[in-house]
Amino acid sequence: MNALAATSRNFKQAAKLLGLDSKLEKSLLIPFREIKVECTIPKDDGTLASFVGFRVQHDNARGPMKGGIRYHHEVDLDEVNALAQLMTWKTALANIPYGGAKGGIGCSPGELSISELERLTRVFTQKLHDCIGIHTDVPAPDMGTNSQTVAWILDEYSKFHVYSPAVVTGKPVDLGGSLGRDAATGRGVLFATEALLAEYGKSISDQRFVIQGFGNVGSWAARLINEAGGKVIAVSDVTGAVKSHNGLNIPKLLEHSMENRGVKGFSGGDALDPKSLLTEDCDVLIPAALGGVINRENADDIRAKFIIEAANHPTDPEADEILSKKGVLILPDIFANSGGVTVSYFEWVQNIQGFMWDEEKVNCELKTYMTRGFKDVKEMCKTYNCNLRMGAFTLGVNRVARATVLRGWGA
Repeated sequence: MNALAATSRNFKQAAKLLGLDSKLEKSLLIPFREIKVECTIPKDDGTLASFVGFRVQHDNARGPMKGGIRYHHEVDLDEVNALAQLMTWKTALANIPYGGAKGGIGCSPGELSISELERLTRVFTQKLHDCIGIHTDVPAPDMGTNSQTVAWILDEYSKFHVYSPAVVTGKPVDLGGSLGRDAATGRGVLFATEALLAEYGKSISDQRFVIQGFGNVGSWAARLINEAGGKVIAVSDVTGAVKSHNGLNIPKLLEHSMENRGVKGFSGGDALDPKSLLTEDCDVLIPAALGGVINRENADDIRAKFIIEAANHPTDPEADEILSKKGVLILPDIFANSGGVTVSYFEWVQNIQGFMWDEEKVNCELKTYMTRGFKDVKEMCKTYNCNLRMGAFTLGVNRVARATVLRGWGA
């Protein structure tokens, strides 16, 4: 099942639990605006290349639309639509004053030079600048993009409008980025995991972790879990996988991964088939890579007791049902990986105020938001007698529905 179908299914289940009016339900699903642009750039060798870019602005009932821009060869309108919709429920669940959006360009960033990426980003911004803005739509980095990408967007946007650091988040600190933003999603995963484990009388330090994906989110999650006393026994990325039953030396693995652009060949553990990583014996499994990795083919073999969805949509609905029958607890992506967008909100607030926070304040505020968010989700689970995923969705959808009704959607 693709991301759009899964997100729509979760939304429909939440709407049914909440007893939403059918017309309101339909209006909440329809995106505010879908933008498709052709971005043609001269390549370094003098030839022309054309790429298709998208920006889907889903909902702005609760505030400016918010969401990342991804550069990936598989970017298509369906996927961007699903992720924009997911951002609407995610920002509402995190209780930050945003709606949802998502963007992307269908390209392979690894095959483009830095100067080609810059030209592509600037052309994309030229085509979009009238549709984004501090109080309209605030982009951020996502898969295949980084702080440099949004720095180019900020510069290009400022050529058409006044200098506006709050128009993008995830910026370099020197351009008004927030301290703690780089680690935010991984740190949010740590706080979310702590909250879930505490509910069952457990703590990070007495659990064994397996992490799929060692990019920004996976590597920060590994580092912070290791610092909190957790034992990370296996890790994988696109290059390969590595495991050690006694726990991997995470600082050494981070060093190795930086030097060798991946975990493959790490001497402090045994090589492992990345396909079998998800079914390793562990207490907590953290998928932090691509979507759809836990599906009906492998769900039966998963041995973890808890799954923390650090990636977007890593678990298919069929796998969801198999795992819940086995008693595996899944902390859904919509909550588990919301640390990034929460600190993006802090960055936006700091830029608008022109007053920057120290890192301790950022992390402290993030912990408050994540802990309170988990309590709110648990309340919804009790009220509607549902699992964590439905608790999270009903909470997010309910907040957007209430804001929509209060603003007068039927007029």
